[in-house]
Amino acid sequence: MGKQVTGWSHPLMDGLPVTGNEIEVLSHQMINEAIKSEKISDQDLPIIRRMVHAAGDLALAETIRIHPDAFAAARQVMKNGLPIICDVRMLKAGITRTANEVICKIRDEKVKELALKTGCTRSSAAMRYLGEKLNNTIVAVGNAPTAIWTLLELADTQGIRPALVVGTPVGFVGAAESKQALMESGLCYVSNVGPRGGSAIAAAAVNALALMAQET
Repeated sequence: MGKQVTGWSHPLMDGLPVTGNEIEVLSHQMINEAIKSEKISDQDLPIIRRMVHAAGDLALAETIRIHPDAFAAARQVMKNGLPIICDVRMLKAGITRTANEVICKIRDEKVKELALKTGCTRSSAAMRYLGEKLNNTIVAVGNAPTAIWTLLELADTQGIRPALVVGTPVGFVGAAESKQALMESGLCYVSNVGPRGGSAIAAAAVNALALMAQET
């Protein structure tokens, strides 16, 4: 275990690691022990582990769903240097383990104008604005169910096909439904069942996939 390096201590800190690397290693060991199951493949484990770590919620593991081709799709995006598209800036800030360009258009003036003109959310307008540029990318949605609904509409009406959709929007209005629709859409996905989600969880999934791609 790490040594106390701040000059300040507390009895509850005794024996606990204090460096970032030590904390991460121990956290992952604890999560592995807690969620190990024959239902979780060796390929899916690193993704689920990071998502659970980001949520601080072991129960999340039971709700995560990963398409069989998710890693292969992500690896191709990473190796080809293609972009990762995000619904919100918080998610963009959390994606730190890849050199690929990470794009969020939610503050683009043209996106704001489109949202006002059509009466939709800016996350939805951003997906519509990007359009064909979404093809063959990773699209990561951590906040807005409307971004997923728009993406599914674009797939149905214009044949737009991201290589992978990491869809974990959070909330009680349309979040669970949008994720279920994503998993039934024929698109490749990493997602979860129910209202839990968020940008940190989506970022964790993308970071896990990026690290896995670097190792192959």
